[in-house]
Amino acid sequence: MNDKKDVLDHGPFFHGTKAGLKIGDLLEPQHLSNYQDKKSNYIYFTATLDAAKWGAELASSTSKERIFIVEPLGDFENDPNLTDKRFPGNPTRSYRSKSPLKIVAELSSWERHSDEEINHMRASLKKLREQGKAVIDD
Repeated sequence: MNDKKDVLDHGPFFHGTKAGLKIGDLLEPQHLSNYQDKKSNYIYFTATLDAAKWGAELASSTSKERIFIVEPLGDFENDPNLTDKRFPGNPTRSYRSKSPLKIVAELSSWERHSDEEINHMRASLKKLREQGKAVIDD
């Protein structure tokens, strides 16, 4: 675990998904990505509710959108897919870890982005995929 003085962020931390998980479950790397048709080497999470909402809303599944409050069980780093490529300085407070995250709670209610915003984001991501620019550094 990171030294308390060296921790990037103290949270709380969120993970948005459509996976049917429960409190006490561990989110671990080497499971299918929410966004690509491959296993992910990392588990991704955020310290902002807005980024977690995007995770739940954009996950490729028809299951219920869910946001879990999670506790990192090991070291973690800034998510280079966002911090290096899109949002220098990590204003989204997005992270990734090769260690599990423990689900400690689930948000029972939260306000979704508008359908218009979600559809616009999906269209933007589709365009990036078509251009070969939607590659996740994993």
